[in-house]
Amino acid sequence: MRMTDDPTIFGRLKEKLIGKKQEWAAAGRGLTGKHAAPGQKLPPGQHEVKDWPVLDLGIQPEVKTTSYTLTIDGAVEHPAVLTWAELMALPQRDQVSDMHCVTTWSRYDNVFRGIPAEVILALVQPKPECRHVIFHSHDDYTTNVSLQQFSQPDVMLAHTWNGQPISREHGGPLRGMIPKLYLWKSAKWVKRMEFAAADAPGFWETRGYNNNADPWAEERYS
Repeated sequence: MRMTDDPTIFGRLKEKLIGKKQEWAAAGRGLTGKHAAPGQKLPPGQHEVKDWPVLDLGIQPEVKTTSYTLTIDGAVEHPAVLTWAELMALPQRDQVSDMHCVTTWSRYDNVFRGIPAEVILALVQPKPECRHVIFHSHDDYTTNVSLQQFSQPDVMLAHTWNGQPISREHGGPLRGMIPKLYLWKSAKWVKRMEFAAADAPGFWETRGYNNNADPWAEERYS
């Protein structure tokens, strides 16, 4: 069942939430028409928050580490299906990153721990024709980034935030973290990473949101 196919009251609520965000895209909600100055910490149209707001489509799948697997496939030399133990055995890194949500909030100086993108790339070795990475989540959400965006040194698959396992509501046990893009590109509850030659715009990208999603260029909507 896809997120938009649920005929129940719960499904209609999700449709309402989705419709509202599509209305924001059509209206250009939050757009200032400005570009960030060099070195500017806060992207245009954003405001700082101290909490971590919870934003989803009404689905927070319960994914247990005891049965978790991450599939990495597509245009790679070495496809892999990794258990939680195997993921935790890979090289890990701590980093401090800001988060910027398209709904206009930003949160500074988050301490994440996880598996760097460079470790994933070295493990599966994308084929020469690979240009994109498509994230698939346990709630059927998808989002796409270019291979170049994924390959940045601050990108990771994160499992820990400020010293604690990332909670279910924030996408735990494992989520993407791509700090230089709006947060909808950092998929929660990741179950599969598909490396691809052709682009495949995801859930929000096909509903009026920008395919590139650079906060400092204010690429909120398409």
